[in-house]
Amino acid sequence: MQALMGEPGRDRVLFEAVVVPHRSLSPRGLRMLIGAICGLSLLTTSVFWLLGAWPVAGFSGVEITAAILLLRANARRRRASELIMLSEAELRVIRTDTAGRRREQRLDPAWLNVVLQERPGRVPALLLAARNQREEVGAELGEAEKRDLARALVGALHRRRHPVFDNPQLRD
Repeated sequence: MQALMGEPGRDRVLFEAVVVPHRSLSPRGLRMLIGAICGLSLLTTSVFWLLGAWPVAGFSGVEITAAILLLRANARRRRASELIMLSEAELRVIRTDTAGRRREQRLDPAWLNVVLQERPGRVPALLLAARNQREEVGAELGEAEKRDLARALVGALHRRRHPVFDNPQLRD
């Protein structure tokens, strides 16, 4: 029975972090930006059309379409997330992509190291290394956020490996 239920406290969450990509535009803001781009493009295209440079209209249409597609693709990435959960038994990295599909990676926290791999000219990579497994987390984060997450993970792993026991009989 103990094997089925697991040890008490083995699934207690010790650390949890949710990483979501930063998107500054709300859906309403995105619609307003697309409307402004279309309005300004229509205005400039009309001026060129009246001056006799009608081929500009075709290029402007292609430009507007590309801008709208890129803005919508960027907004769609808002649905992606990454959940990092440390318990007594394991560290789980649960990734949800833009379509809602989930992928989970489990790492043994006893052998886990947090590595901030410096990359010249780029944001460092935050890696979780356990034996012969390496998993990058927080790829969407900036440098300061990655360093904060690395410090928090190192602290949580340290607290897991070096618990403080409170024995009421030993208190003064």
